[in-house]
Amino acid sequence: MAAKKVYVVWKGNNPGIYKTWDECKKQIEGYSNPVFKSFKDKELAERAFNEGSENYIGMDERILNFTDEQRKLVGNPIANSFSVDAACAGNPGILEYRGVYTSSGREIFRQGPFPEGTVNIGEFLALVHGIAMLKQKNSTIPVYSDSRTAISWVKRKKINTKLKRRPKNEKLFQLVDRALIWLKNNEFSNIILKWETKYWGEIPADFGRK
Repeated sequence: MAAKKVYVVWKGNNPGIYKTWDECKKQIEGYSNPVFKSFKDKELAERAFNEGSENYIGMDERILNFTDEQRKLVGNPIANSFSVDAACAGNPGILEYRGVYTSSGREIFRQGPFPEGTVNIGEFLALVHGIAMLKQKNSTIPVYSDSRTAISWVKRKKINTKLKRRPKNEKLFQLVDRALIWLKNNEFSNIILKWETKYWGEIPADFGRK
């Protein structure tokens, strides 16, 4: 039987440690820029809550317990960066995407829910949204995505999806159209980097629903 996750809410309606996702969800819903993360170990969750989010966002138990030599071999994510992610209930299903600052987990944008979307489309839109937003702010910091598909779509300025365009998801496809037009008409200096989930844990923009 798999161990149950423990959820830490640093910033929310009632910061604390919660045993279930439903309890955690109540503390972040309706709260502006919540900061939270799941842990597999209660002791580590308590330590993380007491020490603050700065050293735990974007890191999991494996990295936190690495030796200095292991950290050197794996490397660490760039703190001064931006992270994007998407979540989809079903495939296709109800889609959301968001972008946060990597070091703090502070949410800058969240879009959705959109009916009848896919994770790949959400990851693509999140990446373009993040890059466009940073360009508007004259920020050249790197952007992380954990989706190789989304990264390739952005670089090719073209998507490859089997999702059919229908009245139900027309609004979503209109966002895709705008994103593709933006990519074709704009240059940007931000480096797009792959978030190494295997080594670093879930990307800071993760919705925490796994």
